[in-house]
Formats: sequence, structure tokens, C-alpha cells
Amino acid sequence: MNLSPKLLLVIPHLGGGGAERVMAQLAQSLSAQKYELHLALLTQTELPAGEMLPPWVHLHPLGAARVRGGAVRLLRLVRRLKPNLILSGMFHANFLVLLLRSFFPPATRIMVRQNGTVSSALDFGGLPWYTRLLYRQLYRRADRIICQTPAMARDLSQELGLLEDRITVLRNPVDLEGIRASINSAPSRQTAFSGAPQLLAIGRLSREKGFDLLLCALALVRVEIPNASLVIAGSGPEEAALKVECHTLGLDSAVHFVGYHAHPWTQFPDAALIVLPSRHEGLPNALLEAAAVGLPIVAMPASVGLVELLEGQPGVWLAHEITAEALAASLLAALRTLRQAERFAHPFVEEFRLDRAIPAFERLIDQTIALKP
Repeated sequence: MNLSPKLLLVIPHLGGGGAERVMAQLAQSLSAQKYELHLALLTQTELPAGEMLPPWVHLHPLGAARVRGGAVRLLRLVRRLKPNLILSGMFHANFLVLLLRSFFPPATRIMVRQNGTVSSALDFGGLPWYTRLLYRQLYRRADRIICQTPAMARDLSQELGLLEDRITVLRNPVDLEGIRASINSAPSRQTAFSGAPQLLAIGRLSREKGFDLLLCALALVRVEIPNASLVIAGSGPEEAALKVECHTLGLDSAVHFVGYHAHPWTQFPDAALIVLPSRHEGLPNALLEAAAVGLPIVAMPASVGLVELLEGQPGVWLAHEITAEALAASLLAALRTLRQAERFAHPFVEEFRLDRAIPAFERLIDQTIALKP
């Protein structure tokens, strides 16, 4: 009989952005000797192409049409499994888990991971008017809330009136060594940086990610560097509009939409730099993965935590404001400075290593399970 604590990780789906990759990495890396691991996918019926999980992770694809539509299926799963702890990884899944908490077994502890800066997300718009109320009412039901940076934790505490002792800052687990090994073992490819610099952007194609600003910035960059090009790796609701914008700006031959990649680091060898054009952002995994192999970084000041991490770092160019013009200026400053295929150490990324981040998650999980009902 397995007496290991049962952990149920909950995510809307896999095959998306950084938040999904964090949960997939946790499923792969948390100790199988220590825990019985389960992963619930609220809106999928199977793993997407390219995604793999180790055999010791019990997969539960619930297949709801929308996150909130998975309520009954999730409740049935929790009552059947009786997990010691539920860890949810995106805000709308967090809302669902916390809303159902009264119907879960009393001993079940709940941790939620906040994957963005709350005040920025609320101020940006596009969310229902009642989202602030849900945050304020439901997050109080969590035993622990995980934030990625101290700035995000401060913002969450101030915005929602939560006690800071309920909030823990944990770094995203990133398989730095695996990414580096994958890049080093790949066939050598010559980057034609001096003649035609290729920029790389990775993320969900949605308005907050700022890809429209990046396209305008690229048009400005190409006035000085006509051969500059851009690869966009990702999918999302803004894809059609972005392609129209490309045509309007005369960038059809300069911008390449390559779709979602389960392993976006396959795009790294050909890139002169990675660019993060987000209007608001927590701490994107794509940036950390690119930093793992030394890619130069150009970024918008999308959050206080992001600026705190990157400001003053060698090989990083931060725009002074969130505009296409400021982003273009930072891109030009980087491209004028960089040598062909230049890479940087980026020591700040080492704190995200699996052998540092995963033990920190496990300590918090153990402490939370041990809480008295």
C-alpha cells in the first residue's frame, strides 16, 4: 500500500506558455519516491504532440470545454483521490480550485501559484469586472500562495490585502542543464548575424504579450538594418491580426510565424538575441530558457520583478518605457554592440536550476501538508 502523500497538480492544459511548462516541469521533477504524483488537465483529453510525462505521473485529462466547465469532473477526481495537497498553476484554475474547496475532503491542503502581477493584469483590462473580487475573496482560502519574485509577492499582498506570511517566493524550476545539453548536441549551424540578424520572440500571441509593439519596432529597426528578421514562436488569439499587421507594415518576408514549440530552445542557435515585448509580464520561462544558453536579451520593463532581475546585467538591454519606439531603440543599441553569435554567462539564471528550485518547492509542500486543519 502506497503511503506517500498524494499531490494533485491542476492546470487548464499543457502545450501553451510558461505557466504550463512550469507545471509540466514540476510533474517531471518532484520526487517520485517521496510523493504519489497526479496531474489534472481541465480542458484536454490527451497530452498534446511533443509533450511527455514520466510513467510515474498519473494523468487525468478531464476534457471540459472551458475551465469552469470542469468543476464537477474536478470535484469527482478530488473526492476519489483524496489528495493531501492540490497545487494549481494559473489564476482561472486557481479560482476554480478555491471555489470548490468547501466540497473537498477537509484534510486537503491547497497551494496556488500566481503566474503574473495582479495589479498589472487588473489594470490592463480584458478581464471580467468581477475578477478583482474573485482574487480578493478566493485567494484567502489558499493555504499558501506562490509568487515568482519578491515584487510580485509585495504587489499581491497590497492589492488583495493578504498577510505576507501566506505568500512564498519560489523561483521557477528550469532544466538549465537539459536545455544546454540539447543545444550542445544539436548539429552545428552558422548564424549569419553580421549580415542578417535574426530576432527571436516566444510566447502566447495575445495582446498583453506586446507582439504588435514588436512588429512596429522591427519596422523601425529595419530602416537602419534592412536585413533584420524576426521569428515568432507561439500561437494564440492575436495570430491573424498580427499577420495582417505584418502585411500593413511591409514585413511579410521579414517575420516568420513558426507556431507553438514544446521545446522552444530549438530556435536558439539561429537567434542573434531574444526579445520580450510584453506590456505586462511576471517572469517568463522563455526568457530564463534563453538566458540558460547565453542569448542576449532585449526586454520591455514589463514588471518590477523583471526589472529587478535584469537591470544592469551584461548582455541585457531594457527599454526605458513600454512603447514600440523605446523597444526599437533598445534593439538597435543591442545590434550595434553585439558581435556575431555573441553569448553571455547570465549568472542570474542559476538560481532557477532544478537542483535549487525543486527542493524549495518540496520543502513548502511538506510544510503545507503538515499544517493543522
